Amino acid sequence: MPKTATPMLLQPIAGAGAGARRSSADGLSPPPPTTRLRRRVLGAIRADAPPPIHLSAAAPSRPAKPPVCTADELHYAPVSGAGWRLALWRYRPPPHAPARNHPLMLLSGVGTNAIGFDLSPGASFARHMSNQGFDTWIVEVRGSGLSIRDYDNSAPSPSGSFDDISNGTLALDKSSTLEVASVQSSGCPGIDYDDLGIVALDDPPLLTEMASFFDRISKLLEEASLNKNFNDITDKISVLSEMVESSAVIGPMREESLRLLKNFQEQIDSWERFVATQMNLNSEYNWDFDHYLEEDIPTAVEYIRQHSRGKDGKLLAIGHSMGGILLYAMLSKYGFEGAPSNLAAIVTLASSVDYTTSNSSLKMLLPLVHPAQALNVPAVPLGTLLAAAYPWASGPPYLFSWLNHQISAQDMMHPELLSKLVFNNFCTVPAKVVLQLTTAFQEGGLCNRTETFSYKDHLRSCQTPVLALAGDKDLICPPEAVYETVKLIPQHMVKYGVFGKPEGPHYAHYDLVGGRLATDEVYPCIIEFLSRHDQ
Repeated sequence: MPKTATPMLLQPIAGAGAGARRSSADGLSPPPPTTRLRRRVLGAIRADAPPPIHLSAAAPSRPAKPPVCTADELHYAPVSGAGWRLALWRYRPPPHAPARNHPLMLLSGVGTNAIGFDLSPGASFARHMSNQGFDTWIVEVRGSGLSIRDYDNSAPSPSGSFDDISNGTLALDKSSTLEVASVQSSGCPGIDYDDLGIVALDDPPLLTEMASFFDRISKLLEEASLNKNFNDITDKISVLSEMVESSAVIGPMREESLRLLKNFQEQIDSWERFVATQMNLNSEYNWDFDHYLEEDIPTAVEYIRQHSRGKDGKLLAIGHSMGGILLYAMLSKYGFEGAPSNLAAIVTLASSVDYTTSNSSLKMLLPLVHPAQALNVPAVPLGTLLAAAYPWASGPPYLFSWLNHQISAQDMMHPELLSKLVFNNFCTVPAKVVLQLTTAFQEGGLCNRTETFSYKDHLRSCQTPVLALAGDKDLICPPEAVYETVKLIPQHMVKYGVFGKPEGPHYAHYDLVGGRLATDEVYPCIIEFLSRHDQ
């Protein structure tokens, strides 16, 4: 295994290079063509979950695991008064692993679930950490993954205790699914669009349908300016339309082109129906970032403390993207209150509470904020949108090819694992969460819901060791955004590093967790830091 130095403050990390040993995931065979890909619309993961499970109140909060849960145990922690039970995926260390003093809590990004930390046996960050001796817990906040509504727990518990689950259910609504046809599902060989294989576009009805289709997209986005990326898409369509005037009509290509267009239209139809009906969802998605911070995470921390064998009641924690933002916000609150931290050390991956000086790609979504507020849109179906767009990002005519680079740098993830991540890791996000997170792009950085408290202001009082890591090609949270938060923390309490080299390999937003080189380059750095502060 290549030696990876612990990153010093403001000192980039030297990666192991392209010659480093690849993870076993690279040995996967290319993904076979599939005819249908299924995706949960409203945050659930599987449509074939088992029926409701009833446990006695004295039993541990561990219902039988559905097949999607690959952890050793699945726990549920009730959030007092909130009407939610948080799903906690637990990975126990094997007997031969080193003994550790603190359990490890993993927090994922906005609108994601536990699967991002456990994609496959050869690409499982959670399992890797448990094999290093850490009692590892992935927390799924409300609305994510296997977390479930608990209407019996909607009133505050008189005792304030975290009771074991007594009437939980894993049944999921089978009606809330979205079927997405793969671009390669027709069984035809790959089409070389560079050679103008899509010649059926000279058919007048098809051109009319395409024009109508993009007119609908324009109307849906008329209040938003997606700038460069959307212009690139329309430019490509225009070029194709201009070049087909002299092309010949080939029957199979006509059918394939029409099928592709019809499929994309169906996804837009799903989005339109969602927008038309989601006014009824206000009560279902009525929470924001502060609910995670003030209710969900304290509940998860207390549950993990009660069910682990920590030496001093403290936890180690790793947060990716919004998960890291939650950890920073916790430290800021501790600093403001002058309270001792219940975290022994934290690691943040691609996280910041201040994006004002960065060129984050999320800035192009800021024009959507005011229309969303004006329309009172309660939720954003992130999983549905990504599932609809992905076939056009991973296959010809590659209209959304830019989407892949938002997630992973070129050649850093096996296509099959990237596909699994896109179709299984993302959920529906309450608009209130998104709107509060957009304050990170405003002067002063991320604020609480009333904009009376800035989460960056009190990081100068941080007394918890922090390791902040960034990817050199992260378009969502660039290194400069990560550094904006790092520089607020006392230098003796923080270490900062950037993974990636000018000549490659590069790291994008998810690669710090699941990139093919993360096992050899990133994980050792994290383990060394946590081990030092686990003493």
